[in-house]
Amino acid sequence: MSPAAHLHWTLPDGSPAQALWRSEAGVAPPKHVQLVDDATPANVAYKLACEGTGLLWQGDFQNARHLLQALTRRLERLPSQNKANTARASSPTEAFHQHRHKQAHRARILGLVLLPFNADHTIPLRRAPDARQACEEAYGPGTEAYVTSLRELLGLIGAHEWRKKGVEIPALQGRIHAHYGVFSPVRGEYVDLVAKAPLPVRVDLAVDIGTGTGVLAAVLARRIQGQVIATDQDPRALACAAANLHRLKLDARVKLLSADLFPDGPESRADLIVCNPPWLPAKPSSPIEYAVYDPDSRMLRGFLSGLAEHLTPEGEGWLIMSDLAEHLGLRAPGELAGWITQAGLTVAGKLDIQPRHPKASDPGDPLHRARAAELTSLWRLKRA
Repeated sequence: MSPAAHLHWTLPDGSPAQALWRSEAGVAPPKHVQLVDDATPANVAYKLACEGTGLLWQGDFQNARHLLQALTRRLERLPSQNKANTARASSPTEAFHQHRHKQAHRARILGLVLLPFNADHTIPLRRAPDARQACEEAYGPGTEAYVTSLRELLGLIGAHEWRKKGVEIPALQGRIHAHYGVFSPVRGEYVDLVAKAPLPVRVDLAVDIGTGTGVLAAVLARRIQGQVIATDQDPRALACAAANLHRLKLDARVKLLSADLFPDGPESRADLIVCNPPWLPAKPSSPIEYAVYDPDSRMLRGFLSGLAEHLTPEGEGWLIMSDLAEHLGLRAPGELAGWITQAGLTVAGKLDIQPRHPKASDPGDPLHRARAAELTSLWRLKRA
């Protein structure tokens, strides 16, 4: 989708109208748009959405939220059938793909409730909230009137509140604040592994690959006396990491670099290189999902294949990975160990920890069996 895509619709008097289309998920604007308001029955709106028609809201903002809730209820009216389909899945892999398909269908339907915005991010609807700061954090300064989905707006507001609140990180005795579009370190077990793993004998330079919020770079800066370099290719992540490191008074200890994986030049070889790549080899459906899904294990394999070249002779690479992909059948057992050997690396040690997130103990989760068996591991890798 072009960044300058526009949404087109027809006004009640028959004249054409258009506005800039915004979608952080990269969804194309709907080809057909109908004006709807407080008088539009939920059943009519649901039928239109299922046909792919965008519902551009003209009524009271709070009633738009009620409509979104009504559509959600209609999507959830067949929970027993959904559970039966998951139960009939011939494998964990099929259950995973069914789950992803259901999520995508739900997102497509609910994403068709649309809201108009003025150029300054105000919402020209009755009882609309002041979401200007949340929108500016995601979109930047406004330039022209636009339309986005109500579901996206609610996500922006939720991300704004999470950014203000932050996530407590015991290893830092402080909080990490995730910016919009940057994955929050809510699963703290992998942070604990980096905080507790035995360090190489000497660490003059440590590198955090794909730093995101900067949480692991901050942990490394607290653990070693030497310099820390943190890389990421996402400008939002680099800005987020810079803000967190400044708040933790660690910005003088960590150098941020824009890079796909490893830094170049004289800083390209380090005593400790840490990487927490996306754990599942599947295609993401939105930009933020790149923190979870790694198509064809691109980042994982890129890290492994380049690690030996970028380590000092006695240095270590720490790979933080969950084995959920193996339990879902997305990666064959032993495949990761094979890639490590092929990359000219050897395993110096391995630390495991069980997940603590709620889904791991929720029997109603469609992927519960795989989640319950999951382990998160820190692989200590050295040059063979």
